[in-house]
Amino acid sequence: MSVPRPAAVIVLAAGEGTRMKSQTPKVLHELCGRALVDHMLAAARDLGPEQLIVVIGHALEQVGGHLAATSPDARAVVQREQRGTGHAVRTVLEEVGTISGTVLVTYGDVPLLRTQTLAALLERHATDGNAVTVLTAEVPDPAGYGRIIRDEGGAVLEIVEEKDASPEQRAIKEMNSGIYAFDGELLADAVKRVSTDNAQGEEYLTDVLAILRGDGHRVGACVAGDHVEVEGVNDRVQLAAARKVLNQRLLEAHMRAGVTIIDPAGTWIDVGVRIGPDTVIHPGTQLHGDTVIETGAEIGPATTLTDTRVGEGAVVRNAVCDGAEIGPEASVGPYAYLRPGTVLGRRSKAGTFVEMKNTQVGERSKVPHLSYAGDATIGDDVNIGAAVVFVNYDGVDKHRSTVRDGAFLGCDTMVVAPVTIGDGAYTAAGSVINADVPPGAIGVARARQRNIEKWVLRRRAGTKSAAAAERALAGQEQQETKQ
Repeated sequence: MSVPRPAAVIVLAAGEGTRMKSQTPKVLHELCGRALVDHMLAAARDLGPEQLIVVIGHALEQVGGHLAATSPDARAVVQREQRGTGHAVRTVLEEVGTISGTVLVTYGDVPLLRTQTLAALLERHATDGNAVTVLTAEVPDPAGYGRIIRDEGGAVLEIVEEKDASPEQRAIKEMNSGIYAFDGELLADAVKRVSTDNAQGEEYLTDVLAILRGDGHRVGACVAGDHVEVEGVNDRVQLAAARKVLNQRLLEAHMRAGVTIIDPAGTWIDVGVRIGPDTVIHPGTQLHGDTVIETGAEIGPATTLTDTRVGEGAVVRNAVCDGAEIGPEASVGPYAYLRPGTVLGRRSKAGTFVEMKNTQVGERSKVPHLSYAGDATIGDDVNIGAAVVFVNYDGVDKHRSTVRDGAFLGCDTMVVAPVTIGDGAYTAAGSVINADVPPGAIGVARARQRNIEKWVLRRRAGTKSAAAAERALAGQEQQETKQ
């Protein structure tokens, strides 16, 4: 049987999340490159619902602004007062009207829930012809969750919240995930009749099940295959645990797709990362955002890439790259820092202790070590010597310099922008270049050396340097005397 398309998915995300002890709303805490609520929306979106609705309340502007920026297909419904899950759903139906068809209700803090698990819930709901089907799970420790109460035949009688449960009921291991598939029209009627006669004085959505059962409708359940999927995130400990589980899922998916990950325990990958086959990921690597790694690249160890594209066969070691583009067969690191706007051409190199920002490097060009290139355009087959600095900032504005094809910059050259160093031109080591160098010329901009004899003996008397100089000079005098 094909999975029916839900008429609506309602994601409850209005709570404060006080146990997170954070100024950031709970549903906006990040997990593997996505906010918690975005994980749930992604899983729900893959079901193809006719309506995607998010109930928001606490930190209204933050959560609402986030949804507007990241999920324009989702409709936000505001729950001004957080008076329980039943009240949240009633608020939705009062705003959008009765929804005909299957309505799936879930939460914004269950980031591990898979689309296939939701699909199984919808399929069971349709197959059994239930008025409501609850997603349940057998958990080792159900503390904090509502318990599933069944009759002798296994049918669901009711769900009892932890605060209202008897000791015998608290011993039950089958927990309510809080996720339901409802008949929309029956839900619209029953949610109006939910009572606040409970320990918290709230409208529990769980009470809808008892109401529907009392009306003679069928109440069913679908047991999730893995209880971890339906466990919510309520504090930082659970956030870390969920991150570990999701990261392991992502790593396994990449490895099964042909990526070698040397140390899965020491590798962290966001959900938006794409990696080609035959790539090798070494220990201590973190891949964030929309990073893309093409076939056969080698990344790490101790490398962090954020929103960076790495070409086929490139090697990136001990580097931090943010918003960079690394060409095929290029080499980066060790200990390099590529900032936004950096583009490395095919077979180019950004070597040891090199920093680049908003710089384009041509094919086969090398910046091997101890250099800074900011706001520069570097052509093909260029060699940048050690300790070269592109002086791009005058304290107010940034300026750009250009190095043409085949140029050679001597060690310790200061390129004071804006200048152009022509095709095949050289700069002498130690030069401060503040004017254009024509093609094929050498730019020399350094003072002539002058040695002041016995300066140390006069100005640094009594130091180790003076003592060493005295010994050397005495030795020279002796040698001259012998001659």
